[in-house]
Amino acid sequence: MTRSLRSPYCAAWLAALALAGCAVGPDFKPETPAAPPSFAAWHGGSPALIPPQARTDTPPPAGWTMFGDPVLDALEARALAANADLQTAALRFLQSRAQRSVVESQKAPQINAGAGVTRLRQSENGETRRLLDAINPPNQEQLIQVLSEPHYFYQAGFDASWELDLWGRIRRAVESADANVSASQALLAQVQLSVQAEVARRYFELRAAQHQIKIARDDIAASEETLDLVKARADGGLTTDLDVTRQSAQAADLRARLPQLLAQEALAVNQITLLLGDRPGALQSQLAAPSDAAAAAALPDLSLGLPSEMALRRPDIQVAQAQLHAATANIGVAVADLYPRITIGAGFGFQSVDGDSFADWGSRQWSIGPSLQVPIFDGGRRRATVTLRELQQQEAAVSYQQTVLKAWHEIDDALSAYTAERLRNVQLAERERSSRDALQLARVRYDHGLTDFLVQLDAQRTWLQAQREYTESTSRLALGLVAVSKALGGAGELATKS
Repeated sequence: MTRSLRSPYCAAWLAALALAGCAVGPDFKPETPAAPPSFAAWHGGSPALIPPQARTDTPPPAGWTMFGDPVLDALEARALAANADLQTAALRFLQSRAQRSVVESQKAPQINAGAGVTRLRQSENGETRRLLDAINPPNQEQLIQVLSEPHYFYQAGFDASWELDLWGRIRRAVESADANVSASQALLAQVQLSVQAEVARRYFELRAAQHQIKIARDDIAASEETLDLVKARADGGLTTDLDVTRQSAQAADLRARLPQLLAQEALAVNQITLLLGDRPGALQSQLAAPSDAAAAAALPDLSLGLPSEMALRRPDIQVAQAQLHAATANIGVAVADLYPRITIGAGFGFQSVDGDSFADWGSRQWSIGPSLQVPIFDGGRRRATVTLRELQQQEAAVSYQQTVLKAWHEIDDALSAYTAERLRNVQLAERERSSRDALQLARVRYDHGLTDFLVQLDAQRTWLQAQREYTESTSRLALGLVAVSKALGGAGELATKS
C-alpha cells in the first residue's frame, strides 16, 4: 500500500527519524571457542609427541622461505602468479567487491533522466468525446476535430528517489556484503595456502626421488664393482660360483629399482609443472637434480605458540567466521522488511505539444514528496524469511564451531606426526651409520678370508635397506613440516594482507 505524504513538516520529521534510525536484528559478536590454556593440556596422545621446542613466547615459522631453498622459493612465486585455481579465486574475490558496491549504492539517491518526442493522434470516440458530451458545447464537432488532429508531444526531465533507511535494512545489507568480501578474501588465502603447500609437497617428493635415484645408481656401481671382484676371486679359485650368483642377483635387484624411481621423478616434475600452469617439460632444467642431492638444507626447528591461538590465522576459520557474520546481518535485512518503508521522491521536467514553446518556463512540471509502503498481508512470506535467516545463522554458527574444532585436531595430528617422524629419523640415522660400519667390517673380514661372502652380502643388504629407510624418513620429515605449516595457516596470511 502506497500513500503520498505531502506535508513538508512530515517530510522533515521523517528525515530526522531516518538519521536517528537504528538497525534491527542481532549485532555480530565474534566469539573464540574456549580452549585449554597450556600446550600440554591442548595435546591429545602421548606426551612424548609434544614438540620439545614448543614455546609460547615466539611466533610460528613464517612462510615457505623457512626451508631455505631458493628453487622452492622461485616455484612458489611462479605458482602465485600462474596457478589457475588462484586466478579463479582472485576473480571471485573481485566479484564480491563489485557486488558490495552494488549493495552500497542503495544508500545513495537514485536519479534518472529521460527525454522523448512522440507523434500521436487521439481517438475521436475516446474519453474526450465522453467529456464533451457531458459539457455539450455548441462547437463540439469542431473541438473533437481539433483535439483528434495528429501532433507532436515533447517531454524531458529527471526523477529522483531516496529510501529512508529507518530500520537499517540497507545498512545490514552492506554489512552482509562486507562479510562476504571478507569470506572471499579468506577463500583466496585458503586457495593460496593449498597451492603453496602442494607445490612444497611435490617439490620434496621430487627431491626425495632424485636422492633415491642417486643412491640407487651409486649402489649399482658399487655392486657391479663387487661383482667384478667376486668373479676375479672365483676365477682364481679363492671363492665359489655361488658367491658370483648371489652378487649377480643383488646387482639385478638394484637395477630393477631404478626404473620405478625414475617414474616417480617424472611424475613429481609433471605435477609441479601443472601447478605452475605450464606445459610438460617446461621446468626440466630448473627441477633437475642438484649437484649433490644428498646435501639437503637442515629443517628448521618448531618454535610454536599455543596452537589453539595460532589456529585463528587459518583461512578456513576466517571464512567460517565471515560467513557467520553475513548470516547474522541477513537476519537484520529480513526483519527490516517487516516494517514500513518510506521513500522520498522528486521529479522535474518540461512537457509541450509545441516544439517552439518546449523550453518556456510555463512548460515546466515538478513533483516532490514522500511515499509510505506498509506491509499488510503476504501470506506469511516475510515472517518465514526471518525464520529462514535465523536458521541459516544457527547453521553458520555450528559450522564455525566445527571448523575451529577440526582445525585444532588437524594441528595436533600434524604436530604429533612430525614429532614422531623426527624421533624415528634420529634412530634411523643411527641405524644407517651402524649398518655402514658393519658393512665395512664385513668387507675387510671377507677380503682376508675370515668369513664367506654371504656375511658381506647380508651386511650390504642391511645397509642398503637402512639407507633407503633413512632417506624416506628424511623426506617424510620435510613433508610433515609442510603439513604443520599448512595446518597452522602457513603463508596464507600473505593473501589477507594484500
